[in-house]
Amino acid sequence: MSNYTVERIKVATPDKVELMTKVFKPNEEIKDNLVVVLVHPYSILGGRQALLKGIASGLAQNGHRAVTFDMRGVGESTGRASLTGFAEVKDVIAVCNWVSEHLDSHRILLVGSSAGAPIAGSAVDQIEQVVGYVSLGYPFGMMASILFGRHHKAILLSSKPKLFVMGTRDGFTSVKQLNNKLSSAAGRNEIHLMEGVSHFEMEGPAYDAEMVKLILKFISSL
Repeated sequence: MSNYTVERIKVATPDKVELMTKVFKPNEEIKDNLVVVLVHPYSILGGRQALLKGIASGLAQNGHRAVTFDMRGVGESTGRASLTGFAEVKDVIAVCNWVSEHLDSHRILLVGSSAGAPIAGSAVDQIEQVVGYVSLGYPFGMMASILFGRHHKAILLSSKPKLFVMGTRDGFTSVKQLNNKLSSAAGRNEIHLMEGVSHFEMEGPAYDAEMVKLILKFISSL
């Protein structure tokens, strides 16, 4: 028997998009009022909230509420996916506002996976309740920057605590590119490198438990 429950709800954005959202709640005592909101990989390449179920359930099993959602144009969510992810920033803000209001949380940790990382990063300073940010494979590299380059500035200028997790064999961003980007970033910036792991490997279920551990450790430092 599972030691967490999942509630399905729909969250409306200001531009009238409805986002299918899932709230993972521990059955036992909730550790604190911090809620983790997870942002899935690139919609156009098949990104969806189901890819984050392992991490969300792992967090719930460790006493933290976690929220996943399908961004616009994905699954049962209405609207259309955008190429560069700027429309999806509105989705992140809408879900965080819902969390703050309906889950009575004044502390949110934003976690973005792959292209979800730049999208979440653009929302961080637009949401007062966000107290920290975790990137799982931020695509900082040159080719990915054609699509997501305009998102970089927002997260690099944010003074909120940040953790960047990346595989050393990430095909989109080299370790050198990551270090160069973060060398001038504001606030507290932590890097955790997964030795010998590729971008899509790290997104897979085999690394969910490791991602949960890293997120829990980061939460304890906030």
